Amino acid sequence: MSIQILQYEFLGPIKLDEWGPPMEKVVYLIFSRKKDSFNIIYVGDCEKTVEKNFFENNSTFKCWLQTAGSEDSLYLAILPMFDSSESKRKGIINKILVHYHPTCNASDVVEKKPDYTIRSKFDLESKNISEGKLDESNEKIPCPCCGSEMKVNQVLENTSILKCIECGISDTRLNS
Repeated sequence: MSIQILQYEFLGPIKLDEWGPPMEKVVYLIFSRKKDSFNIIYVGDCEKTVEKNFFENNSTFKCWLQTAGSEDSLYLAILPMFDSSESKRKGIINKILVHYHPTCNASDVVEKKPDYTIRSKFDLESKNISEGKLDESNEKIPCPCCGSEMKVNQVLENTSILKCIECGISDTRLNS
């Protein structure tokens, strides 16, 4: 049996108390089962273990029990990653944390920061003036749809989003 989480195929889920060692280089999910639905309550990884009580020794085990209601409602799914590095496993964990927000990982949630910055038109004009560049905001750009003037709507780090004052169509231009 398997379960797909994001684009990853996890083996399981099986009851947590049915698990037995060994386990090596995996990302694992702890689920709470309520009727026919499984909810991810924890995500973690393991380099290697042969301990039978690996999960009971986890610092968040009490949270798992509290969230699931009983040990009978705890389930496990694993994603074997035999040739993986720790950073690759952590990357998968972060994707799951951001998408599913497991309750027992509350302190581990990593906010994904955008890889761009939004600057106001005023900031761009100030920067251009301070660097001795011409003020590009006076340049008239015709709309490819209706020919009316397009105005700068938003300035990103490397691009500007333009919007037509007549038809409302948007266009993107690289900032030089």
